[in-house]
Amino acid sequence: MKRETRIPNATIERISLYSRPLEELLNKGIRVVSSEKLAELCKVNPAQVRKDLSYFGEFGVRGIGYAVKNLLSEIRKIIVSDREWKLAIVGLGNLGMALVRHDNFLKRGYRFVAAFDSSPRKIGEMIRSDLVVQPPSKIHLVISELGVEIGVISTPPSQSQAVADMLIEARIRAILNFSPIQVRHSGPCLVQNVDFTVRLDNLAYHLGQEG
Repeated sequence: MKRETRIPNATIERISLYSRPLEELLNKGIRVVSSEKLAELCKVNPAQVRKDLSYFGEFGVRGIGYAVKNLLSEIRKIIVSDREWKLAIVGLGNLGMALVRHDNFLKRGYRFVAAFDSSPRKIGEMIRSDLVVQPPSKIHLVISELGVEIGVISTPPSQSQAVADMLIEARIRAILNFSPIQVRHSGPCLVQNVDFTVRLDNLAYHLGQEG
């Protein structure tokens, strides 16, 4: 992989997107795919597919295309989904429970190994045979003991910054924040904020332009 060039975040997101149709093609027994076909399946430009992949090496054969199995394997190495990542979630409301129970996380190597909530009613609840809700006071201890790498925040906005601070203090490596506020952070911890209403505002804007 070429490491001297900083890879745009948009490229990383598209690289991940490419793996979805590749998985389907592999399951169907299709061995080779062209950049044009892969672009069509992902709703992007073929030149964009070739440019994105070129950041990481040469994977295809001119005039033939990409070996589906090999390209999927290389993409999994690129986005490091060829290993298991340990996740902890804080906030077990409707959204939090939906995230924990979403099969796609585990399918792609993201396993929730710890869950926390401040509600006395939820503490002690068994979500799975290997996942019991614990109080936030145990965040530091559990993250250290289990080697959790990624924290997921799905708390009400009023709690999300304090939760982020606790996760960072516990030396979590990355945070995926579903709370509708941008959490502040410092140090080496990576933070991604996911606000669904921002996406809805974008859709509403474009719908308004059409009207």
